Amino acid sequence: MRAAFYDTPGPAKSVLRVLDVERPEPGPGQVRVRVALSAINPGDMFMRLHSTPQDFRRVGEYTGRIPHQDGTGTIDAVGSGVDPGRVGERVWIWMAGAGHPWGTAAEWTVLPSEQAVALPDGVSDELGACLGIPAMTAHWCLHADGSPAGSTVLVAAGAGAVGHYAIELGRIAGARIVTTVSGPEKAALARAAGADLVVNYRDADAARQILDGAGPVGRVIEVSLTDNLELDLAVAGPGATIVTYAAQPDDPTLPVFRLMWSNLVLRFALFLTEPREALLRAATEITAALREDALTPLPIHSFGLDDVAVAHEAVENGLIGKAVLDLR
Repeated sequence: MRAAFYDTPGPAKSVLRVLDVERPEPGPGQVRVRVALSAINPGDMFMRLHSTPQDFRRVGEYTGRIPHQDGTGTIDAVGSGVDPGRVGERVWIWMAGAGHPWGTAAEWTVLPSEQAVALPDGVSDELGACLGIPAMTAHWCLHADGSPAGSTVLVAAGAGAVGHYAIELGRIAGARIVTTVSGPEKAALARAAGADLVVNYRDADAARQILDGAGPVGRVIEVSLTDNLELDLAVAGPGATIVTYAAQPDDPTLPVFRLMWSNLVLRFALFLTEPREALLRAATEITAALREDALTPLPIHSFGLDDVAVAHEAVENGLIGKAVLDLR
């Protein structure tokens, strides 16, 4: 089979190549998926740039890794202990490359059966490929401290992938959603996702717009703690939680007394180390939302497998929406 591959960390065009490797066979509890779309996330950039020799595994005659955690496809083989009736099932995929080299940037991948989740009838490959890390991260950020129902949630970067699903899943959970964006195009995307209030964080009175329009917020879902902490502190109500799911190059200096004064909670969230039961709950509730037609895809930008390096560079350059490799 053909697969994207790298065996050393570095820039996309320097290290990513496409190889012919042996098609994997599913082991006990696993399924093999014929990949339709392989989705690219910022975390895939981090892995490519920061992988160590300990991160690489045997891939046929090579040692390295096939990138990407998310995607969609059709199950064509199952390992022992898996219902044979799953063969032929269309699925959305999460955490495909965790602990082994078989990411989704290949014609086939193998992964634990529970990480290939049945796509409801009528749900497109494009929507399924947008889920995985973004939607499951958003779910954890919303629910890590209990239900957000009845609360006001501030979602930073509402036009981003995690922000998009934090808006939609937050509305499903019964929260009022305020979001920040950087311009009109992104504001339109956030409104289309269902945000109750959209504010340009570059406005000098952004905090006042949020407080006047929604009041103090009870939870902040943050993509850039370093850049946005002053705004977050200005609009957070007493006892609020700021949960951040992305790391910046420089760690922030925290105004500890100001955090203490309002009894704020500062939480850090990472998809790869999220509790297993929370991941499974998220997969179940995301799929239920798909059945209710309550989730929408991000803007899709398709690339061929041979253009994997170009796709990675597009993500690194701030592409709005979701970059996918189309292997259909």
